[in-house]
Amino acid sequence: MNATSVAPAAALAPVWRDVVADSYRALADAVAGIGAAQWDLPTPCSQWTVTQVVQHAAGDQLAFAAALGVGAGPAYDPFAPSGSLDGTGVELISAALDQTATAWATVTDAAETVPTPLPHGALPTPVAAVMAALDAAVHAWDIAIATGRPSPLTDTLATHLLTAATDLIEPLRQWGAYAAVLDAEPGDTPTDTLLRYLGRNPRA
Repeated sequence: MNATSVAPAAALAPVWRDVVADSYRALADAVAGIGAAQWDLPTPCSQWTVTQVVQHAAGDQLAFAAALGVGAGPAYDPFAPSGSLDGTGVELISAALDQTATAWATVTDAAETVPTPLPHGALPTPVAAVMAALDAAVHAWDIAIATGRPSPLTDTLATHLLTAATDLIEPLRQWGAYAAVLDAEPGDTPTDTLLRYLGRNPRA
């Protein structure tokens, strides 16, 4: 465990399971709310449609599950989603979230670290779990905004997600997972701060 991860791990230890559950619920609800004519709409993820964001989000969660020893991981590159679904988006995301939730349930409270699919490798368990939750939650926001629905993020959830993300996002920006940080503005809420840190304009 490196020095930069000690404080986040301690802060997140009591809440990480709730953060994961809340984030997975937000993603499932966002996908369930996509209208029949909305799958090809653009999203805050540059150059990706709603369908592609759903594919990406599902693939990322399957990668976390595989790292934890459950399933074989995504059968496609989550960073090159095709935009064409076999079956429905709800089925795709439900299967991915069910598998990953099962994987997290195998992790005991005594586990200090767990492997991840991230370039950081193994991370303190609470940090790893909340990074998985972050991926689900931010893509839930992308889908909700693209389809004209309210933000699924709360300030409490955003604060926990930002605690894990700080210092760990930079390698992921190099993958193209997140855009550059946006400047803060007066009146920003914790949710706004998180979104700007992840390269998203909360007031777009």
